[in-house]
Amino acid sequence: MAAAPMAETVAKSSKKNPDSVKEIFKTMSYGPAPEADNVVKAWLDDHGKDFGLFIDGKWVKPEGRKKYMTKNPATGEELAHTTQAEKPDVDLAVKAAEKAYQSWSKTSPHVRARHLYSIARHIQKHMRLFSVVEAVDNGKTIRETRDADIPIVVRHFYHHAGWAQLMDTEMRGWKSVGVIGAIVPWNFPLMLLTWKIAPALAMGNTVVLKPATYTRLSALLLAEVCAEAGLPPGVFNVVTGSGAMGSMLADHPSVDKVAFTGSTGVGQTLRRLTAGSGKKLSLELGGKSPVVVFESADLDSAVEGVVDAIWFNQGQVCSAGSKLLVQESVYEKMVNKLKERLTHFRVGNSLDKAMDMGAIVDASQRKTIEEYVEEARKEGAEVYQIKESVPSTGCFYPPTLITNVQTVSRVVAEEIFGPVLVVLPFRTAKEALAISNNTIYGLGGSVWTENVPLALEVALGIKAGTVWINCHNLFDSAAGFGGYKQSGFGRDGGKEGLFEYVRPAWENRPRPNKVEVDLKKFGATLPQRPTFENVDNKLITANGVTMPSIDRTFKMYYGGGQKRPDAPYVRPVINPEGKVVGHVGEGNRKDVRNAVEAAHAAAPGWGKRAAHNRAQIVYYMAENLEIRREEIAGRIQLMTGRKLQDCVAEVDLSVQRLFHWGAYCDKYGGGVQETTLYGATVKIHEPMGVIGIACPDEFPLLGFVSLFAPAVVRGNTMIIIPSERYPLSALDLYQVFDTSDLPGGVVNILTGDRDHLTKYLTEHQDVQSLWYFGSAEGSKFVEFTSAENVKRTWVNYGFERNWCDLEQGQGEEFLYHSVQVKNIWIPMGDIFAN
Repeated sequence: MAAAPMAETVAKSSKKNPDSVKEIFKTMSYGPAPEADNVVKAWLDDHGKDFGLFIDGKWVKPEGRKKYMTKNPATGEELAHTTQAEKPDVDLAVKAAEKAYQSWSKTSPHVRARHLYSIARHIQKHMRLFSVVEAVDNGKTIRETRDADIPIVVRHFYHHAGWAQLMDTEMRGWKSVGVIGAIVPWNFPLMLLTWKIAPALAMGNTVVLKPATYTRLSALLLAEVCAEAGLPPGVFNVVTGSGAMGSMLADHPSVDKVAFTGSTGVGQTLRRLTAGSGKKLSLELGGKSPVVVFESADLDSAVEGVVDAIWFNQGQVCSAGSKLLVQESVYEKMVNKLKERLTHFRVGNSLDKAMDMGAIVDASQRKTIEEYVEEARKEGAEVYQIKESVPSTGCFYPPTLITNVQTVSRVVAEEIFGPVLVVLPFRTAKEALAISNNTIYGLGGSVWTENVPLALEVALGIKAGTVWINCHNLFDSAAGFGGYKQSGFGRDGGKEGLFEYVRPAWENRPRPNKVEVDLKKFGATLPQRPTFENVDNKLITANGVTMPSIDRTFKMYYGGGQKRPDAPYVRPVINPEGKVVGHVGEGNRKDVRNAVEAAHAAAPGWGKRAAHNRAQIVYYMAENLEIRREEIAGRIQLMTGRKLQDCVAEVDLSVQRLFHWGAYCDKYGGGVQETTLYGATVKIHEPMGVIGIACPDEFPLLGFVSLFAPAVVRGNTMIIIPSERYPLSALDLYQVFDTSDLPGGVVNILTGDRDHLTKYLTEHQDVQSLWYFGSAEGSKFVEFTSAENVKRTWVNYGFERNWCDLEQGQGEEFLYHSVQVKNIWIPMGDIFAN
């Protein structure tokens, strides 16, 4: 750290007082090591310190727009004015991106790869300029921008140049989405926007970017460098403005996908704003990441890991390790080591290369941090700070350590987004996992121990998208980053991140008509009343006596058994001739509650079952379904009035589909990511959890099988609503499940009004995902309501698909929606130094 300035200090001191050399080596004090900002000032002067918008490959300065002054948080120095865009500017940028998409999407993969490679090369040519711009604009230290942020940016463009080259082979069956509206936050202004635009451009999309209000300069610089690198006009556009302008961009009818990184609250707003529009959406949101330190850890290494986990970028990191859990036997020792480490912590100007921590991005954010800490102090928590290390001027806040807190304290439960670490003790690994997962978030976490089996088991047990072992906050373009639960859905980086910027090749962008949904009245239903005119009362003759057949009302199926509906009401099943051919239970909110409880009870065991065992069960299902081939085909004919030959073909295709998904039980578990880590980065396809599925009316058996089978083979449990009009063939699968050794609670079937049951599944806080194949109104309701707990959704916007077609009925998208990606980072280093 700044060896030359230190040597200079020692030399000067020794001339005055030779004895002071000994004191300097005792204190290890550093002299200033400033990074020159002359190149940044020159670049700002080139633009007259007044930036417009970058649209269609050129600078645009619309008249009459308000300006926003960007400042250096460390010094308060005014850097430049930027433009507050309005709706006409958003329209202009989207139109330019739309026009460019027509040619860019048809550009060969090799040519797109060359463009991304050129961008990477040109960023490298201007690395120092980017590093200094990012430091003065955001307040983070030059060490971080120079050694972490900008190298990762370059790595992403190189990596995605490769994916562009390989799209035709590695992403066969997928195509570009269209115009991407990218909205990014202020904590990693350049890095996070790169995580959006690199995969978007690689897959043939065009982009309109809205950078954060506080930190706009590096995005504008990148736009200029992309143009210098030869990127065609309109492919990448930058529009600066307020949060309201971001909503305009997300809501624009010609934007086909919104990619957002930011707070959970804004993510929920965007989910509601885009609901029912047919736009794709990916959200990387907040976090409260645990750092779990066991007594078997190397505590000195763990201390430095905590420094990287929470005080990196002033704690303004969505995956910041802000919740430290320490095993009780080493709790005091670990806390004392952290306190000692903070006495040597340096906080100061972001351009000083010897600083450990820079400035908070803005005074409003610093005020928020202060409020959290003071509230904890009033609650009786012990707050440890070294305020003497903090400059008296500038937007700084001291690194903070808080102990004696409860799990319900706000500083423990909520994301502070500042340099504040809370510490809690734990006794056993089970308790550590319980505290780690006792949160609405699931973005990251780390485990510290020299016991490898313990590390891997705890890493698998933490419900988060990224878990580091004996390290924290490592990122690479080859490994996707994103969250579980209210930390969002979708991934940035890795092959898994490419799926956010493509759609199935057979599918056109859904553009449903704008529908209004009364959220309070959606799904309202009235129980059925008695009917007798069209009842098909079957008679049987036994021993010469004619009598009515025994009535059969199909029950619901959850927890491994047939259940009567809670109400109890029944719903008639009516064939195309208007005849009642059966009755099923009318499900309600309590039935949903019971079924979700059954699914959660089954989830741990089913998710941990050997993949081969799951495969055998699915193959048994196919075997048992085929045994009843004619019976079930007859049932389909009875309900739908279709030709028996067509109904037999539907059963046969359902058997084939079970075999198809059974084959994927042990062939989609993940892989090893080729990151820059000296070690292994392991990608694991974990189950989503409990999935609610609402099936379509068309192909009542095949649609049911096509949806439940991929979810079940990947270890999920579910509550599934069969075809509302023709549910009987799905209910025939009770016996198929029972005779195939499927554990109770894995598949739970509720019958009744599809939208009524969907309403309660979507509103349920402990359902992790919702698949809906019904109306445009229902699709909008599901997407809008899912924002409450950031539930991942898959809806059809009222458009039917051909379930008999292999691409539409069993494509890779079914696997994509059945899993969530976790990356576990496992470093090495006992034998060879890295």
